Amino acid sequence: MKKIVIIGPESTGKSTLCAQLAQHYQTDWVREYAREYLLTHGTDYRVEDLWTIACGQRKAEDELLEKLRLEKGSDPVCIIDTDFSVLKVWSEYVFNRCDNRILTEICNRNYDLYLLCNTDLPWVKDELREYPDLETREKLFHYYKDYLVNQTLPWHIVSGTQGARLNSATNFIDEVLFSH
Repeated sequence: MKKIVIIGPESTGKSTLCAQLAQHYQTDWVREYAREYLLTHGTDYRVEDLWTIACGQRKAEDELLEKLRLEKGSDPVCIIDTDFSVLKVWSEYVFNRCDNRILTEICNRNYDLYLLCNTDLPWVKDELREYPDLETREKLFHYYKDYLVNQTLPWHIVSGTQGARLNSATNFIDEVLFSH
């Protein structure tokens, strides 16, 4: 199973890229559970809620991975819209701390590569997004980049239009995961 994680600040095209990649690789993708949780419970969240969100994300990811294993065998690709690293950055940015259980999950989860979405797309307002200013989005982008620099998996920044992002992402994925 090849697991590809898409991360980045809000409104940087993560979900769009996940859907495009899933279509390109004829697979499915794990939706960001935080959106579902916040739509149901509201945006007035506390640091304790992030562990609940983490558990929902883990469950969604595990369920889809099992479904893909059953349907496609041992070699499918799974696209993941955010992971525990996003919860770490989010928690540290908003609350200046992170639940140790989230940090433990980061150590226990295994992925094959990361794609980091750049802030060069226009911010699109929706009821869940909190940071419309480019300065904050760029600050968060650098937090994600710092996270990726300090881990060992291959990663790549995707920028530009939706088409350019998809081409950049698939070229990187194909080179890293499928070129042998």
